[in-house]
Amino acid sequence: MEILGSRTILRPGDYDAALRFYGDVLGLAIYREYPGGTVFFAGQSLIEVAAHGNTGRPQHFEGALWLQVRDVYDVEAELVTRGVPIVRGARQEPWGLHELWIADPDGIPIVLVQIPPDHPLRRDTR
Repeated sequence: MEILGSRTILRPGDYDAALRFYGDVLGLAIYREYPGGTVFFAGQSLIEVAAHGNTGRPQHFEGALWLQVRDVYDVEAELVTRGVPIVRGARQEPWGLHELWIADPDGIPIVLVQIPPDHPLRRDTR
């Protein structure tokens, strides 16, 4: 199987609140809009916020969105000024990544990650 692209599709309880959060609060650029949906750029991936198929309640979502940023500490300061509740403050984890945890309006966990230059995820192991 060859994967050509991917995206995460969210069906939030409050579509407008989700659009404000991902577009205005997080500042993600819009990739595409269609009747009942908006798709945002998220680095090399896409996050689609869809009103269609919505039951008025958020779908069950187990796991977290993992979004890499350049400086997680700067992002934390910016989000605090925007009034975004911080679930877990930025810190370096035992596995070497710097992580900050927030949540979207439906409580979906979002891990904002900074990868240090010397971390194995950055090293070419060839």
